[in-house]
Amino acid sequence: MPQTFAAADAAELAVVERSGFIESRHSGIAIVLGADGTVSEKLGDPTALILPRSSLKPLQALACLSAGAPLEGERLGLSTASHSGTDRHVAVVREILGQAQLGEEALGCPADWPGDTATRDELVRELGQPQRIRMNCSGKHATMLLTSVVNGWDTEGYLAPEHPVQLLIRETIERLIGEKVSATAVDGCGAPVYAITLFGLARAIHRIGNSSTTSPFALHRSAGALVEAVRANPWTIAGPGRPDTIAIERLGVFAKGGAEGVMVMVAPDGTTVALKMLDGSGRAATAVALRLLERHGALDSSAVAEAMARLPLAVTGGGQDVGAIRPAF
Repeated sequence: MPQTFAAADAAELAVVERSGFIESRHSGIAIVLGADGTVSEKLGDPTALILPRSSLKPLQALACLSAGAPLEGERLGLSTASHSGTDRHVAVVREILGQAQLGEEALGCPADWPGDTATRDELVRELGQPQRIRMNCSGKHATMLLTSVVNGWDTEGYLAPEHPVQLLIRETIERLIGEKVSATAVDGCGAPVYAITLFGLARAIHRIGNSSTTSPFALHRSAGALVEAVRANPWTIAGPGRPDTIAIERLGVFAKGGAEGVMVMVAPDGTTVALKMLDGSGRAATAVALRLLERHGALDSSAVAEAMARLPLAVTGGGQDVGAIRPAF
């Protein structure tokens, strides 16, 4: 099976500074596409293969929309989310399942505690247990189930790569990235995830982020609706205090982080960034993406600084801030 890129393919993207001392360094690969889709900057080798993890969700959701999944607004935002499992998130996932006339037991994702600390603490006090619907990918899974019901496909085994909904998703991914997937793996939620180049991922997200609901092409209209739903409901895609939600709320970008240090982001003017950290840490991914968009003139510097201040980038010592995680450029 193909492997991820090596250190020789990477560039330094971020550093961790403590009391003026560079304690750690994050290497990775990144690419910036201008509003017109041309390559504006490359850091490391963006033709290297990666597993996009949850940064693939916009493509998966778009495939489901193209197959007739009747979603809009908050439900559409949850279809592409890595949500933090709050009661508000869960309520919307239940609405999607309700459209399919299915219960929570139909979800194929593993049971999990909510990522939101306050919600988790409340469940623990109530002697609650991990639930599938609390898992951060439950909105994606509910959308796959709804798509299957709408099309008359069996909801059993919907996570198998050969299931019609997964075949549709793979076909849509290859259409958007402009290349064939190189390998199939199992994501943390149990759904198929595909090895593709970072450049291919950037190209797909650029197409989605620059689509319009008035396009003459149905797929582009669906993509435009997806982006509008996320920008109108930033809480759906992640949750209170989460980096994706902060970036969308403060800067109007379309952002979707993925496990193992993957990030995609589209500025309001269409400039697009995709990146992957070699060590799999995502702690600097949002900051690096924002800085890249800023230095290409797609985001205002003061607005980026304000958003950065809200991200969990502080390095502490003795209960005080003594440094920060910051982009290396």
